Amino acid sequence: MLHARLRPLPRRNPTPIEAAPAPDFQEDTDPDGEEDPEDLFSAFLPYLFPDDAPAFHGDPGQHLAYASPRYGDLEIMVPSYPAQSDKHSEEIAAGLEKKDGEVNQVEEGRRLFAHFLWSAAMVVAEGVEDADFPASEVASASDAKKEARGIWNVEGETVLELGAGAALPSLICALGNASRVTATDHPSSPALAGAIQFNMEHNLRNRSSSTNVTIEPHEWGENKGAFTRIVAADCFWMRSQHENLARTMQWFLAPGGKVWVVVGFHTGRPIVAGFFEIALANGFEIELIFERDLVSRTEDDQEVRRAWMPHREGEGPENRKRWCVISVLKRKGE
Repeated sequence: MLHARLRPLPRRNPTPIEAAPAPDFQEDTDPDGEEDPEDLFSAFLPYLFPDDAPAFHGDPGQHLAYASPRYGDLEIMVPSYPAQSDKHSEEIAAGLEKKDGEVNQVEEGRRLFAHFLWSAAMVVAEGVEDADFPASEVASASDAKKEARGIWNVEGETVLELGAGAALPSLICALGNASRVTATDHPSSPALAGAIQFNMEHNLRNRSSSTNVTIEPHEWGENKGAFTRIVAADCFWMRSQHENLARTMQWFLAPGGKVWVVVGFHTGRPIVAGFFEIALANGFEIELIFERDLVSRTEDDQEVRRAWMPHREGEGPENRKRWCVISVLKRKGE
């Protein structure tokens, strides 16, 4: 189970500052830290209710351990919000109002949903990890490993992550020997206030990665055609931004480059299908697309897949969360 790679780390002492916690590059040992029973229970929810697999993980400002079979244990900081309260993820995601009827103080930033680690990001991370093995082993590799290398290999590639949030895919791409990785998010995203920097520096500082890593607010006018791989993981919930996303991908994508679109169905299948329609209308074609079960695997430990469908009869909130769609886009004619 993909979600089993995550576990909550002991909660740190709350910080009095209002901005997202600044990166702390010291060794993170907290002898008084204890695992929160609520965190432990949450970690087991996918096993108890597999059809209700979580689309996101962590609370704002929380640190999670990500167990990578390829790169070892990594510590991931979930972005915080200015003036955040002790509300749990579900409360913030629901956009609850204060008693006086005003929207709570994190409302504006909440719209970006950067304060979670999304399951789609874990799918990308897993794919890049599976693809990272020596070229000399390709001939003897399993069909699944060969396919992973064909889709997800980033060695020598220039990678841009859109709506990065915690930027787990960017981190894994840096570990996977991409030549350049740029993690970007909306200029008002709390992820740019320390979380991405922590995740990169804390996990890369003692490794031999030569990847050029940068963290940038999203903006137009530069780096046209500069990236051979673009990562877009679970940043499609606002229909009004689909056109902008497709145009952004066209702007930054290098000739012959590929866009990885990975998205869950927590906001409904029509929204996902709507993005693909707009992408096709903006000069893309779909090179590969399928749906993947985020909970189950086959008896020989392979992914459970099914064909992509813009509409699936009998699907609803009670059974769609365990699935995501994985797609590779390229420019028409390339």
